[in-house]
Amino acid sequence: MKTENRLFFIVMVSMFIFAGIYAPITYYNENPAYGAPNQVEMVGTLALVFSGLLTGMIWFVFWLISRRIDPRPEDRPDGEISDVSGEVGFFSPGSYWPLGLAVTAVLSGIGVVFWLPWLLVAGGAALLFAVGGLTFEYYTGTRKLGPQ
Repeated sequence: MKTENRLFFIVMVSMFIFAGIYAPITYYNENPAYGAPNQVEMVGTLALVFSGLLTGMIWFVFWLISRRIDPRPEDRPDGEISDVSGEVGFFSPGSYWPLGLAVTAVLSGIGVVFWLPWLLVAGGAALLFAVGGLTFEYYTGTRKLGPQ
């Protein structure tokens, strides 16, 4: 977790530095032809500050976890690639459900973006169906695992 800890710390500090640079630049680069007084552009400044805060929350969680667990092989300087070798997990070799899941997620996303409630409901129902199909793929049908 030390690697993730460092990564998010660097991003968090960068966001705060960018916010500190962005605010004065927008204050002094206003166009005086409009007759408006100089003001800090708040949307971008707050976006950078809140991005730093959100990244800081993730950094804090990783920092807490890295203090509580033993160093992983990728966190140690003497770690070898073979230390993390082994089984990663089970991946279905011939499943079409991930494709269906992606298509229904896209349909739901298009329903949200263009605010088409009928497409949102249809995509959400299809999404639930695809999640169920992916989850129970090896419990029913010809791919059922266990005694037949």
